[in-house]
Order: sequence, then C-alpha cells, then structure tokens
Amino acid sequence: MNLVEWLQRIMVGFGAAWVMWLMIGLSVVSVAIILERAWFFWSLRDDLTVLARDLRTSLDDSIEAARRRMDASPSAEAAVVAAGLAVAHQGPEAAEEAMAGAAALQRMKLERRLAYLGTLGNNAPFIGLFGTVIGVVGAFDALGQAAKTPVAQATSQAMAPQAVMSSIAEALVATAVGLAVAIPAVAANNFFQRMIKSTLANTEALTRVLLAHLKIDPAFAGAAPPAAVEPRGKAARASRQEEHKKGGAGEEER
Repeated sequence: MNLVEWLQRIMVGFGAAWVMWLMIGLSVVSVAIILERAWFFWSLRDDLTVLARDLRTSLDDSIEAARRRMDASPSAEAAVVAAGLAVAHQGPEAAEEAMAGAAALQRMKLERRLAYLGTLGNNAPFIGLFGTVIGVVGAFDALGQAAKTPVAQATSQAMAPQAVMSSIAEALVATAVGLAVAIPAVAANNFFQRMIKSTLANTEALTRVLLAHLKIDPAFAGAAPPAAVEPRGKAARASRQEEHKKGGAGEEER
C-alpha cells in the first residue's frame, strides 16, 4: 500500500463529520468572544462630545476638577486623560508620556481576544474546504468500489449513485459550515476594529486638549500633585511640635 492509498483510507474512514464538529466547537467559542467583547465595548460607552466639553470647562477651573470629571467617566478615553492629569504638575512632556503609555495599555484591553476572531474568519473556509475534499474523495472511492464488483453489477450500479450523492452532499455541507462560521467572525472583527480606531482617535483628540492647556498656562505645570496636601490631625501637631523644638534650640544657641 502506497502513501496515497493509506491517506485515502484514513480520509474515507473518518469522513467529514469530524470537520463539521470541529467547526461547530470553534463557532461556539467565536460567539462567546463576540458577546463578551460587545458587552465590554458597551460598558465603555460615553458621550464624547459632552466629555470633551466638560474637560475644557474643568481645565479652566483646575486640574483637580478635570481629574474628578475624568474619573466619573467609564470610557477608555477618560482613563488615558486621567493618566496625564495625574502627572500634569510635572509639565506637558511628562503628561504626554504618561498618556502615551496609558493609551497603549487601553489598546491592549480593547484588542483582547480579537486575534481569535480574525484567525477563525480567515481560516474557517479552508477548514470547510478540507471537509469538502474529504467528501469528494469519499465519492470517488464509492465509484471505484462499485467498479470492482462486476458480479453484482446491477446492484452496485443502483447503490453507487446513492453513495456518491451522499458523499458530495457531505462535502457541500462542510463548505457551508465553514462559511457560516467565518462570516460572523469576520464581520464582528471588522466592527470591533472600527470601534477601536474610533476610540483611539477620540483619545488623541482629548489628549491634545489637555496638552494645549498645559502648554498655554504655565501655572498648570507648577500645580501641586494630588498627594501634596497640607498635613492634618496628628501629623499637623507633630509637625508644629518639631518646628517648636527647632525654634527653641535656635534661641538657646543665641
């Protein structure tokens, strides 16, 4: 038995049913990812026009007001701007670098699991085509087996077309399943990629608004960071006692 005959027997023996079961399993995973990504993008929705307007208004007030407005938004754009506001007291260059890093992290979150949809959409038709090839091989094998039985020629001629048609139908079903799995995956992947591009474009617009305020108003760069607040309670009393001791020591030296 040569290699071709051996592979033919394996393909005919297993048939194309396992290919279709494989495609069904991959489609279940694909649908789960589509639903999860749809919910994720839905949870990040916000009115970007209102957010940009509020950012400009709050920046005219203070950095702290802008930070509170960004923290109140669930969008990825607001998370990137908030990263720049956290280091705005160090200058526009530091804010720009912080927002660039935050944008990269947000992009990774947005693109999570989309590679599976892209891969499945590109390769599902080929997997279905593999099932089609197996079905066609089965059809020709049925014709070959019918030609080898001249004794029962009448019976074999009656059964051969039935076996051939069954194998061809199996092959066409495998092609259809491959296309049915690939089309939703490609459509969903293109839709999510479009949303990612829109989100990144909106993020770029909001970061430019913040950088413009930081470069125009030098007072922003000199603003105190959020943690630099006046000590209160026990910390304040300890600070005053320390200053009193230093003052007393100075008077004794004099």
